[in-house]
This record gives sequence, structure tokens and C-alpha cells, in this order.
Amino acid sequence: MKEMKVKNEQIIIREAKKSDAKALIEYLNIIGGESDFLTFGIGEFGRSVNQEEEFIENALKKRNALFIIAEINGKIVGNLNFSGGPRQRNAHVGGFGVSILKEYWGNGLGEELIKYLIGWSKSSGIIRKINLRVRTDNTKGINLYKKLGFSEEGIVKRDFLINGEFYDSLLMGLFID
Repeated sequence: MKEMKVKNEQIIIREAKKSDAKALIEYLNIIGGESDFLTFGIGEFGRSVNQEEEFIENALKKRNALFIIAEINGKIVGNLNFSGGPRQRNAHVGGFGVSILKEYWGNGLGEELIKYLIGWSKSSGIIRKINLRVRTDNTKGINLYKKLGFSEEGIVKRDFLINGEFYDSLLMGLFID
């Protein structure tokens, strides 16, 4: 667990719990409508509370997975989900997704969630590389990832289709050694 201040409010960063499932779904349905940079849009998240509880439980059981949330007074304002590969040959590498409620953008919260992931990865004894994919037009995200040490690795053409328009993704990675 980690605590920080944003907008004069105390934020707690902690591991997700099964009991967070309902609030997480509500949060994800909000952010789906706040940004086109996510892999889902408004109303597209598509998990029931039971499915989300199972997802959280499975993440907590894995030694190479991390599911954290940021909350203010019990309200979820951000999250990060990382999962390493399921087999011995790729258990050392995984990808993550991160999101923040729009009203908290630009306050360093996403950076803190990613720093938490990096610190956890270094102490895991398993994770040796963190991967991500980000839309090529998400310059703020790309700049943050570069600031945190991620390197560009390649482009995936036509990776997203939003409102009839294709968008490319940039693949980035960070070695944990």
C-alpha cells in the first residue's frame, strides 16, 4: 500500500480485493466513456460482478500478476492491471493497462501507479520485462512511458477501430534487471 496527495486529497494505492468488484465495474464503465485511448468504450467492458470477482481472485493468486487501485475516501479513481505469461517460458514477461478518472488526469497518479508496478516487478523475483501498447496519437502517454524508461519496440497497424477510423499502436517495453 502507498499513500499520496493529489488535489489536496489523500489517495491510497492498494491491491484490489474481491469486494471491489462492483465499484470497479462502475469505475470502468465511467472511464470507458472518458477516453478513446482505452481498449473498450462506454458500455463495452462487459463483465458481471461475479466475473470481476473471479478475475480479481485469479490475479491475486498468481505470483506474476498485479491488480492495484487508487482510491479517495473509498472511491476508485484509478487502476492498473498487470499479468505475466501463463507458462514457464513467458511467465517473466507481461503487459498492463492503466486508467485514471478524467477529473484526476495530469496530477501524476498514472505515473505513481506505473512506478508501483515497476517496484513490484523488481521485487517479484519473476518479472524481467514489462510490455505495453499505446495508441500512436497518445503523446502524453508515450512521453510518460519514455520518462519511466520504456523503449519503443514496434508499430501495430490498424490496431484499434473507433467510429469507423483505424488507429495504430506503439509497442513499448521495459527490462527489469
